[in-house]
Amino acid sequence: MADVHVSNHPLIRHKLTLLRDKRTEPKKFRELVREIAIMLAYEATQDLDVGPKAVETPMGPSDGFELKEHIGLVPILRAGLGMVEGIWEMMPSAEVWHIGLYRDERTLRPVEYYNKLPVAPTVQVCLILDPMLATGGSAVATVDVLKRWGAQRIKYVGLIAAPEGIERLSSAHPDVAIHLAAVDERLNNIGYIVPGLGDAGDRQFGTG
Repeated sequence: MADVHVSNHPLIRHKLTLLRDKRTEPKKFRELVREIAIMLAYEATQDLDVGPKAVETPMGPSDGFELKEHIGLVPILRAGLGMVEGIWEMMPSAEVWHIGLYRDERTLRPVEYYNKLPVAPTVQVCLILDPMLATGGSAVATVDVLKRWGAQRIKYVGLIAAPEGIERLSSAHPDVAIHLAAVDERLNNIGYIVPGLGDAGDRQFGTG
């Protein structure tokens, strides 16, 4: 069974509608991507391990908690870049590692062109950030890279997915949880999500 979590939060549903609107300009589009990413990351990190930590408040001692796991943010270039900033503000100790993939428009297969992971893993949990889970090829390839690197726990955080992308990622890597704002109807004949929102990279960077 696929480990898929689709948020029903009212704010996410509202902001996602604004994000889909073809009239939304790049500046507002980037703001919405950032805001939705923060909320999705909040949901995706609910199971992080914590340990006890005592602190002194102005009124006396208090028993608290601290994260026991180090987090890595792995945006898939270039569309995933817009999801990093907000999550990083929420988790400033997280490390950010970039993986560059593009989809060959003829074969629809991912082609890796950039990878700056260190020699050995430095984090316990990796969050793959990519707005659109379309064919699933880039997501599967990124998980392959991270597993070869030695990543212990991997989660995918995206905005919109097609059923075909979910099926491909879940079949290849059933241990990877998928966190989304929405699951759409299908892919069209050129591998775009319908109704989707178009090309997330182009809409963020004004290159469409």
